Amino acid sequence: MTIDVDKDFFAEHGYIRVPGVLSPEKLRAAQAETDRIVQAAAGVESHDEIYDLEASHKPNAPRVRRIKTPHLHFPAFEALVRDPYVTDPVAALIGENIRLYGGKINIKAAGYGAPVEWHQDWAFYPHTNDDVLTVAILLDDMDADNGALGILPGSHQGPIYDHHVDGAFCGALDLDAHDLDFSKAVKMTGRAGGMLIFHSRAVHGSPANRSNRQRRLMIWEMTAADAWPLTGLRDGYDEFQRWVIRGEGSLVPRLQDVPVRMPYPLAVHGGSIYENQRGMERQYFEHLGAAGD
Repeated sequence: MTIDVDKDFFAEHGYIRVPGVLSPEKLRAAQAETDRIVQAAAGVESHDEIYDLEASHKPNAPRVRRIKTPHLHFPAFEALVRDPYVTDPVAALIGENIRLYGGKINIKAAGYGAPVEWHQDWAFYPHTNDDVLTVAILLDDMDADNGALGILPGSHQGPIYDHHVDGAFCGALDLDAHDLDFSKAVKMTGRAGGMLIFHSRAVHGSPANRSNRQRRLMIWEMTAADAWPLTGLRDGYDEFQRWVIRGEGSLVPRLQDVPVRMPYPLAVHGGSIYENQRGMERQYFEHLGAAGD
């Protein structure tokens, strides 16, 4: 497969779309594995190391909004994240030496899938340089009706916005502390099996899913191997090196003059971004009548 990556477009806008990354067979396998994991949430009482649950979840009526770190728990997803079809477009943007920093599958179930407020991924995990990307594989068609992710073009070239409320990290932009126009956000619509890559400093968010179709995104946080997290090695050095998924690691961090705000003090509501964002005083998608702008 020949990967056509428009590096100039990415540099200007902060995102690119790569259609047809997963073959129909690989897509069906990923969908089936995701379905199996969600069904296995029956009987689960609360968030655990695998499941992040909707507020309306019940053990006898499971509602999963995120599968956490699927590459750590399910071999099929570790194999997929190391697949050259997935890493080739990333290598075209940040080079051959790539580390997986984290991953998840975000699930917006039909009719109630939770929104994610506007934020920058970089606010959660600043590094020594910003060759840090978010790589999202569409497990379903994504459109304006089922909670499509929106990105503010060019916002990756701007500042790191404040993601705090009352002095604590909350994982979302303070709506009163910037002049961003969210109506200019571009909806990242696309077909299942395609891939979206965007810069970790790009401002993005997504509304709730009010349609009758689910919207699942398999999301990987990928960095250049010489980008080291400023918050430290979360799981120790050996695990850090184990997730060099392409090329080689480096003991020499590459330092760049990049804007940084540290995600401290920790969020009042710990856990996933959904929990962090409960600390917001005003929520754009929930309370301001927005429909995906």
